[in-house]
Amino acid sequence: MTRLLLRVPEAAEALAISRAKLYRLMDAGEIPYLHIDRSRRIPLSALETYVAALIAEESTP
Repeated sequence: MTRLLLRVPEAAEALAISRAKLYRLMDAGEIPYLHIDRSRRIPLSALETYVAALIAEESTP
């Protein structure tokens, strides 16, 4: 079964970026996240949306 929510290290690995960069993107509001107790979880759909936005930016003249 595919996970719907990822921990920060898992999401950073999926995007091939550092955890610090992911935290900056989350704090800037570019990647939404949820709080579960004291930890942050990133929805898989949020990563897919972020990547789609990057692709759209690249293809805009």
